[in-house]
Amino acid sequence: MTTRHWIRRVPWVLIACVLGLMVAGLAGIHRADELTTADGRMRRQLVWIVLSLGAMLSVVTVPYRNLRGLSYLLFGANLLLLAVVLIAPARNGAHRWIPLGFIQFQPSEMARLTYIMAIAHYLMYRRNYRSLSGLVVPFLITLIPVGLIIREPDLGTSLLFLPVLFAMLFAAGARARHLVAIGVLGIAALPVLWTSMNAEQKSRIVTLFNQNDGNTTDRGDGYHLRQSRQVLALGGIWGSHITGMATDDLSAYHLPEARTDFVFCLVGEKWGLVGTLGVLGLYLVLFARGLMIAGSTNEPFGRLLAVGIVALLATQTFINTGMTVGLMPITGMTLPLVSYGGSSMLTTSIAVGLLINVAIRPGYEVVAKPFRFT
Repeated sequence: MTTRHWIRRVPWVLIACVLGLMVAGLAGIHRADELTTADGRMRRQLVWIVLSLGAMLSVVTVPYRNLRGLSYLLFGANLLLLAVVLIAPARNGAHRWIPLGFIQFQPSEMARLTYIMAIAHYLMYRRNYRSLSGLVVPFLITLIPVGLIIREPDLGTSLLFLPVLFAMLFAAGARARHLVAIGVLGIAALPVLWTSMNAEQKSRIVTLFNQNDGNTTDRGDGYHLRQSRQVLALGGIWGSHITGMATDDLSAYHLPEARTDFVFCLVGEKWGLVGTLGVLGLYLVLFARGLMIAGSTNEPFGRLLAVGIVALLATQTFINTGMTVGLMPITGMTLPLVSYGGSSMLTTSIAVGLLINVAIRPGYEVVAKPFRFT
């Protein structure tokens, strides 16, 4: 492939969306620094962005098909790390991080990506998942990381795996009626899931259905939900950057985990409704471009990889933005490419790098055509 041909295949619109979301995240983090009189978080995030862009570029340079043979090995190694993290020192009551000197590594972030690679490898050219019995193995593979992550406990991250699996199975050719039947069975099994949740996880779901506008006595998750909606509302249409602060009472702007879980609220406060719609627009364009990459890819591993990555980022975005406005329970989930944090930024950038990799190497396999059934 000539350099000119390679450059023409680069999804520049997708890259522009990624950079725009990173800038929006920096603006939200900077606003949090202003409201809390803290300093340095935005500069640290900028360092992570530079490192993550370097990782993204590195992933693009290696043909993604070279990673196919390593997918099971990488997934297995990540499962081992998920087991190790359970015996690592707890942080804020959870076992999610492995201390590595000056950084805290979160294996569940990378587990999502290695899981997508392993499932994409498994589903290549198979036809057994056209029957209900053939879906057993993919679901069993999925339940392993989900079970380990729930024990951390991290309900939010565990919720991402099943939507990704459903999207990849559908893209690979699984029958829609089988997936619907499994979904109905999953809904019927929710009472069993409820009994297995700890008190904190149950509290977050109960709080979602017991929201009471104007209740200033809320504590815990109720306080988070009230403050997140309030901070969004204070931004108005155009945001404080243009119209100024809506009130001088700084307590009205207090929002725990503002730079990570609720950074979307800070973007809304700074840039208003226009800013939040702009961020959502960038996500929609990014997802649409990712699906276009999947649709134009004739190599099955690459197509499934692209579908899985888009499904992962879309589900994560939906849950995070939904919880900020009180439509989803608080899960502690970051907003891709926007939230503060090295592990999330690095993993998401690698995932986007794989998307770009697939885009510039659509390729063909000299075997039977994939995803075609009679």
